[in-house]
Amino acid sequence: MSVVVIATAFPLAEYRAEVVAAFEAAIVRVHDEPGVELYALHEGPDRLVMIEKYESDEARARHGKGAALAELLDALKGKLGSSLNVQVLTPHPAGKPEKGTL
Repeated sequence: MSVVVIATAFPLAEYRAEVVAAFEAAIVRVHDEPGVELYALHEGPDRLVMIEKYESDEARARHGKGAALAELLDALKGKLGSSLNVQVLTPHPAGKPEKGTL
C-alpha cells in the first residue's frame, strides 16, 4: 500500500526564496528515485508543504537515506523558523476509489 508523507516547512521570511529553490532542486533529483509516486511542493502564505507519495515503506526509507534529502536538509539549515513537521500517513480510501486517495 502507498505511503503518503506531508512535510511542512516554515521558512524565515528573508530566506523564503532560497528555501523554495532548495526544495525545487531536491524535487528534480527525487523524481528519479525508485518508488516515488508523487513529490510536489505547495505554497501557503507562511509555509511550504511537500506532499509525497511512495509505493511502499521501503521506498520511503530509501528516500530518507538518500543524497537528495540529505542535501535538502543541509540547504535548509538556519533558514526555517522551526524544524520540519513531517507526518507519515497511510491512505484511508472512502467513496469512489479513483477519488479517495492521492
